[in-house]
Amino acid sequence: MATKDAPLFPDMPPQARCWIYTATEPMSAATQKSFLKRAATFFEDWRSHGRPVHGDAVIRGDRFLIVAAELKGGYISGCGIDASVEMVEQTGEALNVSWLPALMVLYRDADGTVQHATRSEFRALAKAGEVTSKTPVFDPTVNTVGQLRAGAFEQPAHASWHATAFGLANRQPA
Repeated sequence: MATKDAPLFPDMPPQARCWIYTATEPMSAATQKSFLKRAATFFEDWRSHGRPVHGDAVIRGDRFLIVAAELKGGYISGCGIDASVEMVEQTGEALNVSWLPALMVLYRDADGTVQHATRSEFRALAKAGEVTSKTPVFDPTVNTVGQLRAGAFEQPAHASWHATAFGLANRQPA
């Protein structure tokens, strides 16, 4: 498991797959430690069609669980992916961690705190000028370690799909 200051998944190639889960609330340090310990146990035996999957996980910003994986010489099957999703869901349940739905918009407010909103709520925030082209937004659809390392997960709204979807391309802070 990587520490908060270490490069993300240093022993994974850029093309390794990743999945990002967002907790509804920040996780305590103890919860994070327990979650990562349980994930590490899962990774020891993770298989895709009988072949060992190399997996790892980190928690960033107290809310984002990032699972990364590679299968040497192949692709992780749907069943292999399903097994990791089941691990995340069961571990979350055991540790009282709930996950946001995939279609929520994730951003940092003026204080730097991670917030979430529905798409219509985020559109209203943009219209009111409460979020702008400079607002940091998150893209949980990032799906490779290389994209994570390149900074595609968190970036200003003007550099993300958020600019077009919410009319933020030219909207500057008030």
